[in-house]
Amino acid sequence: MEVVVTGRHCEIKDSYRQHAAEKLARLEKHDHRIMRVHVEVDCEPNPRQHDHSVHVELTAFSKGPVIRAEAAADDKMAALDLALDKMCAQMRRASDRRRVHRGRRAPVSVGQALAGLQPAAVELLDEEPTLERQVGPITVMGDGPLVVREKTHLAAPMTLDQALYEMELVGHDFYLFLDKDSERPSVVYRRRGYDYGVIALDVDG
Repeated sequence: MEVVVTGRHCEIKDSYRQHAAEKLARLEKHDHRIMRVHVEVDCEPNPRQHDHSVHVELTAFSKGPVIRAEAAADDKMAALDLALDKMCAQMRRASDRRRVHRGRRAPVSVGQALAGLQPAAVELLDEEPTLERQVGPITVMGDGPLVVREKTHLAAPMTLDQALYEMELVGHDFYLFLDKDSERPSVVYRRRGYDYGVIALDVDG
């Protein structure tokens, strides 16, 4: 397994590269198909968050889906350990989820998920924001923070089971995919344990 370490705003010493390669070798016991792991270390300090001044992102490339994990700490070693622990946990969850018998845990529908919504919460949703502001080309209602980030990915149609597996590997609580069976853009999201919900868009032709 090849380990590539790059640094942003900091120098990466050979001793750290060797340490990272030795640590990341434990990933092979979870997935023997891993061919390369990219370690990106960002050392841009934030005076207000001294204990999160170093950010490490791991990207593992294998014959299967790409696996990502990230963490922040006050030094390179600690951030690497935290990111590695997250990646190992994601791989274990993905492996455990695949062992659950297909059909015994059906994803929860959106209607069922909304059925338990309290009346007070519904009223809050109906309230009109009082503040309007312009953030770039977007008109924002309300005074909450807004993060604008745009990403475009190539998407091959996949089954729901494949989407759940890849969601676990990237460590997110949701996953956007193109449903192979219905040919509709869909999002699967985690609820509790092995309970999931699915939102699909019915595109009007």
